[in-house]
Amino acid sequence: MAKIILFDGECHLCCYSVQFVTKRDLKGIYKFAALKSKSGKTIRQAYGIPHHITSVVLISGRTYYTKSSAILRIARHLHGLWKLASLLLIIPKPIRDRLYDLFAKNRYKFTRKTRCFIPSDDMSKRIL
Repeated sequence: MAKIILFDGECHLCCYSVQFVTKRDLKGIYKFAALKSKSGKTIRQAYGIPHHITSVVLISGRTYYTKSSAILRIARHLHGLWKLASLLLIIPKPIRDRLYDLFAKNRYKFTRKTRCFIPSDDMSKRIL
């Protein structure tokens, strides 16, 4: 069953993360949509995801996850040792999300790219 990752299409770090996941998702279970895209808005409405949520969102089945829960659940299906990151789900959500928020608040400081994100052919097939 395909899972959908909604991401901030304006953030270079978020776009890099899509590339990172695509390379390590050997089974191709993840599809992607930018939060503000037409398909992203349609998906948000269909799953009842509030508009104030601007973090990464993982949709799996009829459930959606945000922030650290989304990232760690995404890692669970990646090739290699990345799946071990899902063990961090044992840390209480408020602590994980506080760390996520701190990182997210400063994410633009971590990237200085000025080029636009251009998806590869393989990635283009997985963007909704």
